[in-house]
Amino acid sequence: MNDALTALLAQLDLERIEQDIFRGTSRPSVVPRVFGGQVAAQALVAAGRTVPEDRPPHSLHAYFLRPGDPGAPIVYTVDRIRDGRSFTTRRVVAVQHGQPIFHLSASFQVYEEGMEHQEPMPYAPDPLTLPTAAEMLPRYADRFREPGVAQRLLEARAAVDLRYVDAPPFGTAGEPREPRSQVWFRTHGKLDGDIDQPLLHICLVTYVSDMTLLDSVLLAHGRGGWAVGDVVGASLDHAMWFHRPFRADDWLLYDQESPTAQGGRGLGKGRIFTADGQLAVSVIQEGVIRVPRG
Repeated sequence: MNDALTALLAQLDLERIEQDIFRGTSRPSVVPRVFGGQVAAQALVAAGRTVPEDRPPHSLHAYFLRPGDPGAPIVYTVDRIRDGRSFTTRRVVAVQHGQPIFHLSASFQVYEEGMEHQEPMPYAPDPLTLPTAAEMLPRYADRFREPGVAQRLLEARAAVDLRYVDAPPFGTAGEPREPRSQVWFRTHGKLDGDIDQPLLHICLVTYVSDMTLLDSVLLAHGRGGWAVGDVVGASLDHAMWFHRPFRADDWLLYDQESPTAQGGRGLGKGRIFTADGQLAVSVIQEGVIRVPRG
């Protein structure tokens, strides 16, 4: 386990202020606001700590309301909406400087047997044959709008081994492509001992799910993203469904596509598969994506 993953795990270990009130801090981000995946993961940690361990989350729905201040703590307040025989519902509001910046609803379920089917896993090359971020990002340093962006990206993603199957948007800016992308990812180190809890694996995947989901929107229009400076944007909302067990420290394939973009917004859809082909998670996100004016 590297130092960045250790630091991330420490930030997901929220401080309990009151019975249903928690406080978290932020990791450095590549943009001057709190990374959305961090807020979503911390909010799910807060919700999960008010639910019995035998009820893992099966879905979450969230809205990003205001940019977060990375220099200030975030307070998470949990409302215990419902505790049923099979399902538990929680609502979490994240607050900074007296204002809500994020809202999450999450549903948890006890395990039960039922009908099963799934889409097949798409083809993707072995992740070990793909370049690491440290090998890939320096290749595009001359495309970024300012020096140091590649290093900032490496530092922001250092807790995760994330490998692009094809060139990322900033690698082919100016060349429209099919609105589809794939990445393999896993944590930089194994989770064991007391921290090896199912909820933590789910929260870590929630964290990663916000990193690349809107890439496919950019690809359709030949845009490189904020690092290149040809778009500005931010996540608006985020939804996830957790279908089958998985481990965040094993390889997971994130298959992503964009069915539409309009009105200054773009939609991304993702499916996360385990390496043996199990559909583990479905993700949908809409974001503001605008072309800068003159």
